[in-house]
Amino acid sequence: MKRVISLWQDEQAEGLSELDLLVYRSRLLGADRAVCNIYGGNTSAKTIETDFRGRPVRTLWVKGSGSDLATIERKHFAALRLDEVEPLIEREVLSDEEMVDYLMHCYLHPNMPRPSIETLLHAFIPAPHVDHTHPDAIISLATSEDGEQHVRRLFGERVLWVPYIQPGFQLGKRVGTAVRANPKLQAVVLGKHGLVTWGETAKACYENTIHTIQQAEEYIAERASGRQVFGMVKTPALDTTRRRQVWSEILPLLRGAVCARRRQVLCLDESEAVLDFVGREQAKEVAMRGAACPDHLVHTKLYPLFIEWDGADVNALKARLREEISHYQQRYQAYFEAHRKGNEPMMDPAPRIILIPGLGLVATGRDAFLASVARDLYHRAIAVMYGATALDRFVALTPAEAFGVEYWPLELYKLTLRPPERELAGRVAVITGGASGIGRATARRLAQEGAHVVILDIDAAGAQTVAEEIITQQGEQRALAVPCDVRNEEQVIEAFRQAVLAYGGVDIVVNNAGIALATPITETTLTDWNRLYEVLVHGYFLVAREAFRVWQAQGIGGSLIMITSKNALAAGKDAAAYSSAKAAEAHLARCLAEEGGAIGVRVNCVAPDAVLQGSRIWEAGWREERARAYGIPPDGLEEYYRQRTTLKVNIYPEDVAEAVLFFASDRSAKTTGATLTVDGGVPAAYVR
Repeated sequence: MKRVISLWQDEQAEGLSELDLLVYRSRLLGADRAVCNIYGGNTSAKTIETDFRGRPVRTLWVKGSGSDLATIERKHFAALRLDEVEPLIEREVLSDEEMVDYLMHCYLHPNMPRPSIETLLHAFIPAPHVDHTHPDAIISLATSEDGEQHVRRLFGERVLWVPYIQPGFQLGKRVGTAVRANPKLQAVVLGKHGLVTWGETAKACYENTIHTIQQAEEYIAERASGRQVFGMVKTPALDTTRRRQVWSEILPLLRGAVCARRRQVLCLDESEAVLDFVGREQAKEVAMRGAACPDHLVHTKLYPLFIEWDGADVNALKARLREEISHYQQRYQAYFEAHRKGNEPMMDPAPRIILIPGLGLVATGRDAFLASVARDLYHRAIAVMYGATALDRFVALTPAEAFGVEYWPLELYKLTLRPPERELAGRVAVITGGASGIGRATARRLAQEGAHVVILDIDAAGAQTVAEEIITQQGEQRALAVPCDVRNEEQVIEAFRQAVLAYGGVDIVVNNAGIALATPITETTLTDWNRLYEVLVHGYFLVAREAFRVWQAQGIGGSLIMITSKNALAAGKDAAAYSSAKAAEAHLARCLAEEGGAIGVRVNCVAPDAVLQGSRIWEAGWREERARAYGIPPDGLEEYYRQRTTLKVNIYPEDVAEAVLFFASDRSAKTTGATLTVDGGVPAAYVR
């Protein structure tokens, strides 16, 4: 178990206002996930503020719902009139709906974030500064079978034990009443929940939190010393090369199975801690007891899916995967039906955490970031299960307790704070030639609509630049750059393997890599001819083949988009090699449309013309060659192309990207084998 240390620096805190000290203290707590989970925990400070009439007001500053302590800012705290909140402790009952409505009338200023679910706990504790966290060591105490006795043995009368109560009014009143009645208390351990600490100053509060956690860590370490807490190793971790080989085979199967209701992105974890845990004798039995606390539950579900495997027969493992996930979903359905109270809709029944001995862990989420959140929280869960088992026996939330949190209206409200899903949410796109021109514009556009993009290009630096740009604009893990020459079979296979390992599978493939040549047939060398065909035909074939292999394993369809050309439809003067190769792409697409229909794969073409902006094709002599063929100067090529179109327009990479988006999305769900021209209208290339 990781050891927690104090991060407080007096020189950094000196001169800060009480509100800024609250921000500083909160960020220190959030900086260590062994202290505070992502999006979890809440902090507060009580100050004197001035209202809009200039009157002093006792004010409770408390974390807003859904924010993360690690990155919190002043704007993420709600300010409430404390004199109006404190009288609630006299109530005998207060429903969640009444509590939320009441607190909305207590804002010091309008348009503040909705205050934390735990607001009343902070208000009812009389100390000026309060921390509520979910530290691994404390949750270990809180989920051990004899947790109350351990807390008394360790802390004596300084720390109060409160059995599990769902967050809200009753918990806040129970804690607040106890703290007011016993001024000697320094902290509260909440069964199956977390830790509450306080102090007269921001520093004293923070140091109280850290010191309490450290005491729990030392207590657990003494009892774990020299023990195999989860039993002996039953299934050793496979070596890295073998693990990656197996993962690349089974991840598309897993992804297809968990995407029955909505597209999910997978996050793989092969860390030492995970591999050690899943391979132990008691791992399944301990893991299947359930989630340790509400903070874990909302991201990992009550139970993981634990797939037993001996590390040997991969075919047997693959044969069981869909069946195991189907059984998990049936069990979730039964859990939902047994505890539902009204007409609440059932959430996605697919597992959030999948554990496989010898291999590691897979987390699922509607995007890569949320999948990584589930993964990271399961690391916390492993640490908690370790500590609780070292003490005696790990005890999880009951199904009824779990359902009360998972379908709790106040918890569901947090989901409404997330931005609405975009058109390609949960989907993964592979784009060849993605470092420039049409490929770059397509990567940007698909990412804007929520796709995770894998950018393949022979220009590794250019691909990385595009990926970093997308990550900056769209968020963590939204793009991956993979060096790839589409002529090289091994590199294409490896590129798809990396896409699968990064995201679990692929939904959209854009075959876009290209080169061009414009010379009379008498001047076209065999080397030139072969080079064009290697990229435009062989390369498109290799990419399409690997895409189909992933899609067959996933079983949830896919979309292959070929970037052909006007030249695929109309003869190009002095461009026989290029035009015939593009025509081969178009016919390959038609053939693959027939082949892909049975597995739900759509194959369509986008046929642009004269896209000069940002394309490297034009930097390799193509501009001069085409200008010579038309008998015009090179700098007049854009105007020549514009004038020859029916619409009298030039075509840009972004125009082509819009057409790709149409075929990538469900807007074209019933279209395959088609070609969409993006050429401004070239009559010779009208599709017949």
